[in-house]
Amino acid sequence: MQQLSRHDRLNLMRFVCSFAWTDLKVTPAERDVVRRMIERHGFNAADRARIEAWLEVPPPPEEVDPVEIPREHRQLFLAAAREMVAADGVVESEADTLAVFEELVDS
Repeated sequence: MQQLSRHDRLNLMRFVCSFAWTDLKVTPAERDVVRRMIERHGFNAADRARIEAWLEVPPPPEEVDPVEIPREHRQLFLAAAREMVAADGVVESEADTLAVFEELVDS
């Protein structure tokens, strides 16, 4: 993820947080995934606060359009989404959302 620009890294985290909200609640395991990603990728304090806010209120749907993900980053976004979905066990709504996301990023 270090090869991504700051904008793209924040966009990735926006998608990750939106996947945490798929079943309408963010679990402690999902929060842990986000926090590990934040640490792993060295976000500054302002960006950390922005990402943490997406765990309190989901990002607006218009800000998580898979079509806008640059083609060269799509597999990275997909891997991050899979990591989030697996965080606390996959429920049907998450599996369905992930399947749609996979179709969109593979197209």
